[in-house]
Amino acid sequence: MNYSIHKTKVVLKRGDITEEDTEAIVNAANSHLQHGGGVAGAIVRKGGRIIQEESDRIGLTPTGTAAITGSGALKSRYVIHAVGPMMGEGDEDKKLESATLFSMRIADIHNIRSISFPAISTGIFGYPIERCADVMLHAIQNYCVQDTGIQEIRFCLFDPNALEVFSKAADAILKS
Repeated sequence: MNYSIHKTKVVLKRGDITEEDTEAIVNAANSHLQHGGGVAGAIVRKGGRIIQEESDRIGLTPTGTAAITGSGALKSRYVIHAVGPMMGEGDEDKKLESATLFSMRIADIHNIRSISFPAISTGIFGYPIERCADVMLHAIQNYCVQDTGIQEIRFCLFDPNALEVFSKAADAILKS
């Protein structure tokens, strides 16, 4: 499923984010950048320990922000570690929006032209997938109507249900 926002192509697909060939992939990270399980664990297992070592040098990254490292042995060049909210901590929608926008700003600062996102915070952080799709898609829509060098944004979703939820949200948000 493909959409356009100003000069940016938006693609929704089912797949494994560790296999993405975009210049950067986004990791759904925790604030200590310890990549043990979920998407983060898969990224380090496939990309190599260097990703965790670079993350350790960065250290604490507040919720709603992001940090960038190299990607080790992954196809992408960079990993952007977006720290989304844990459900129940308060102001979750604003924090997820901020983490998404922060990731996009980092991509622009590093002249990254293509980026792949997972459904941030929907795993062990317990954020509802429907809210995630709505918040993230609105965030990228608002960002891409401005001047950005990002030419392609992918949402690479591992679960078929997540792809269906994001597709319905994209039809409502990005086609209007």
